[in-house]
Amino acid sequence: MKLDGFGIFVKDMAVMVRFYRDVLGFNIREAEDTSNVYLEKDGTLFLLYRRVDFENLTARKFNYTEDINGHYEIALSVENDEAVDTTFKELILKGAIPVLEPTTESWGQRTCYIADPEGNLIEIGSFEQ
Repeated sequence: MKLDGFGIFVKDMAVMVRFYRDVLGFNIREAEDTSNVYLEKDGTLFLLYRRVDFENLTARKFNYTEDINGHYEIALSVENDEAVDTTFKELILKGAIPVLEPTTESWGQRTCYIADPEGNLIEIGSFEQ
C-alpha cells in the first residue's frame, strides 16, 4: 500500500474549503459545493468529505467532536523560528482559532497551534533558528 493522502469529515464544506484554500494556501481540485473536495498542498492530497454524505454512503451514523478536538493534527513547516511567529499572527488575523502561541520546545522545535473553523488542530513549526 502507498499513502495517497488524508482527509477529514466536515460539517460545512464551503467554510472549510475557503479556510484551507484562502487562509492556508491549499490548491483546490474540486468545486466547493461538492460533497467530496480534493485539495493539494506540497504534493500531499487532502480530502474534505461532507459528514452527512459519508453517513448516507455507509448507512451509519458517526460521532463528531463539535469543539477544538485532539484526534489528530495537520503539521505544516516553515523555514525558521521567526516565520513560526509571523505565520501564527497572520493566520489568526485571517480567522484561524488560536490554540497555542509560538513556543520553543525542549527538543528545539519552535511550534504553535491553531484550529480550523471546525476545531481540527494545525501545527506550524520549525527546527531552524
